[in-house]
Amino acid sequence: MSQPTDNTSAITVSQRIKSIIGGSLGNLVEWYDWYVYSAFSLYFAAAFFPAKNATAQLLNTAGIFAIGFLMRPVGGWLMGAYADKHGRKKALTASILLMSFGSLLITFVPGYNQIGVAAPILLVLARIIQGLSVGGEYGTSATYLSEMAARQHRGFYSSFQYVTLIMGQLIALGVLVILQRLFLTEDQLHSWGWRIPFAIGAVLAISVMFLRRNLHESAAFEQNEKQPARGTIKALAQHPRAVATVVGLTLGGTIAFYTFTTYMQKFLVNTASFSKADATLISTLTLIVFMIVQPLFGALSDRIGRRPLLIAFGVLGTLCTVPLLTKLSHTTDKWLAFALILVALIIVSGYTAINAVVKAELFPAEVRALGVGFPYAIAVSIFGGSAEWLALEFKDAGHAQWFYWYVTICIAVSLVIYIFMKDTHKHSKIED
Repeated sequence: MSQPTDNTSAITVSQRIKSIIGGSLGNLVEWYDWYVYSAFSLYFAAAFFPAKNATAQLLNTAGIFAIGFLMRPVGGWLMGAYADKHGRKKALTASILLMSFGSLLITFVPGYNQIGVAAPILLVLARIIQGLSVGGEYGTSATYLSEMAARQHRGFYSSFQYVTLIMGQLIALGVLVILQRLFLTEDQLHSWGWRIPFAIGAVLAISVMFLRRNLHESAAFEQNEKQPARGTIKALAQHPRAVATVVGLTLGGTIAFYTFTTYMQKFLVNTASFSKADATLISTLTLIVFMIVQPLFGALSDRIGRRPLLIAFGVLGTLCTVPLLTKLSHTTDKWLAFALILVALIIVSGYTAINAVVKAELFPAEVRALGVGFPYAIAVSIFGGSAEWLALEFKDAGHAQWFYWYVTICIAVSLVIYIFMKDTHKHSKIED
């Protein structure tokens, strides 16, 4: 039996570092543009919808946010197929170009008072474009980072996908705080200031696009460029176990991630009765630490394998989710709340730091970007996208703890997948 070879051996260290930076920075900008919408929706909602009441306007903007979420599987399919057929570099460039166009459209589109119903229609179009972009970004960037990294450091380098994802969210919140506190009044933010962060995102996306155009194409794609059926659903259908594994290992991880990140700020206010300022501070601090530990877990997976980390997340998530959320719901101490959320996020890091590389290692090169991006986007849209809504529905019905058990059961289902799957660090198809 032949020994696996490292497809990145012909790439110089400088080329590899430049490629990792290009892939990571693009991912950061993508997620900044994605989260800016929700961070500033309070200010631009009135610009796109008739002045009935503030709640109706926010619900309309939230509905459009959901449309963008639903477009992610389509983006994962289209961009993944494009990356497998025409190259990772071209797909990464196209993805960031789409995001830039969507942000520019939101920046300059007139409001409802100027063009009537065309304003929300154009907003929907912009979010559809951004949904396609961010849906395609995950699979392509996960594939590219995994293929460009040296085998012995693949977990470490691919972990930067979640580092930049979290950083994009933090920067979006940071821009909001800076504009609120230092530069603009409340009226200016409502009138025109909300356009500034979208303009920033568009400019950053254009800059990263030029950087990505000069990236080195991965050797794994170049070696399989002549495969006739690459990047097709028919080719993906030949790997049903890998596809099912992606959905199964994503199920618990994505629900846990969205529960302890995006939903947690609302949980602290709505359930634990913290002030909005305290909840924002606690969430921000936990996200910063969460971001920092991702490369540590990625590097650990390079030494002990991916499967032990996934199993640790599955076991600890199954055992600790209900106690952690129950304790959080009753605490009034800010630092105790910070510590409890941080414990949860460190547990979740067993999934987030390595999930991208695990999925990339499941598929051969000719269908890797599609195999990573499409089933992942479906799982995230169904389970991750609904986590916050489901939590609020259970609470509204007077059964908040039902959601705690729902998260626990989903993690337990993923744990079964982790126990029976092969360790992709030892059985990686990137070396095939």
